[in-house]
Amino acid sequence: AQIMDQQQPGTACYLVSEANGTRSRDVVTLAQGHNCQPGTVLSKVTATGKYVPVDPTNGTGEGETPDGSHIAVAVLFAAVDATAGDKPAVITARDAEVEAAALIWPAAITPTQKTAALGQLAAVGIVAR
Repeated sequence: AQIMDQQQPGTACYLVSEANGTRSRDVVTLAQGHNCQPGTVLSKVTATGKYVPVDPTNGTGEGETPDGSHIAVAVLFAAVDATAGDKPAVITARDAEVEAAALIWPAAITPTQKTAALGQLAAVGIVAR
């Protein structure tokens, strides 16, 4: 038996079901500075239209302006390393069931924030089971 170092989640490992063909998916731009695994919950930055890992606390402090990155809108379909620059990424954008336990969240997310984010995903047709 071969022993694997630090096994990474596989492509679409979080998906329970999706619509026929590629109706559930979109190709978007993952913003520079992020190296994400499949199942990462994403948000869309309003000003740029680029996607980043969701950050429920961004723009919620006093004097801060929300930029969209606090709202969960999609789930990353396959691993993308955009550390050095923007990269195209396939996302689950709608009409899908996902495995809640397989989703990847920010380390500091609270249960209340996670519940709110799951509600935001449900609003776009991505239902966690």
